[in-house]
Amino acid sequence: MLSSGARWLSMAPGLQGSRHTMATVISGKKASRLVSERLKEEVGKMRSQFSGFRPRLVVLQVGDRDDSNLYISTKLKAAAEIGIEATHVRLPSTATQDEVLQSIVSVNQNPSVHGLIVQLPLDSVRPVSTELITDSVCPEKDVDGLSCVNAGKLSRGNLSDCFIPCTPNGCMELIRQTGVSVLGKHAVVIGRSRIVGAPMRDLLLWSHATVTSCHSRTADLPAQVGRADILVVGAGRAEMVRGEWLKDGAVVIDCGINHVPDRTTASGKRVVGDVHYASANQRAGFITPVPGGVGPMTVAMLMQGSEKNWRRLGR
Repeated sequence: MLSSGARWLSMAPGLQGSRHTMATVISGKKASRLVSERLKEEVGKMRSQFSGFRPRLVVLQVGDRDDSNLYISTKLKAAAEIGIEATHVRLPSTATQDEVLQSIVSVNQNPSVHGLIVQLPLDSVRPVSTELITDSVCPEKDVDGLSCVNAGKLSRGNLSDCFIPCTPNGCMELIRQTGVSVLGKHAVVIGRSRIVGAPMRDLLLWSHATVTSCHSRTADLPAQVGRADILVVGAGRAEMVRGEWLKDGAVVIDCGINHVPDRTTASGKRVVGDVHYASANQRAGFITPVPGGVGPMTVAMLMQGSEKNWRRLGR
């Protein structure tokens, strides 16, 4: 049975009630909208109780990548709708590592800022260490959860005392809303990046799933996928997971964002995930679409982390 809050789950048009032939689609857009509405209400209540306090988030960007600009625009819009004051700090692609670090230190030391995220990838023509930069963010303001301090706490299961990377956190929320319990399930995570794969593995593990972590060196990937009650894919390879690989009724969470050629569109390309949606939709029990699945929930979890930290620090 689905949880009462799973109002964003829907059968594909024309096949209502046919769970065995088509998956239930998990709408990240609808789920994120409900999160945003709740956060907007909570921010409004807090501001009425504590005059002068307002959640502040800083987004630090190095360079001028088009995709980063789009992601940042989405974050700024989401923050404004909730009542979070978001500031975009952009450094030129010629910025040195020391200049980037100086900007981070300045935000770290500003008591009026409750959250800091560094937009990745860093678009710099100079040698800048991404790991050094993300580790320089104050752990108490690291709402993206990418610093080694927060990553270490997550890996040890200290979930109540760390920031969790937004994409895995959003994935867990989407899984919860299917009504499928993670406890005791066999979960397979494809990809081991520090942003998605590794923290996703840790989250599932500490939620009491039995987890298999797959990557580019994994032998017989289809066999591993076929054992998954819950499958999370963040490999960065367009439509690599085929529907025939899946276990019947599996929960499939697709974190992939890939552009493939498509002559039927004005841009000449379209966005697809890491899972072949058409075939997976015939086998899975639940599935996230791309776009409109994990992406909106990633932004929603960033806003949730910023609002939560404001309540903790703002008082």
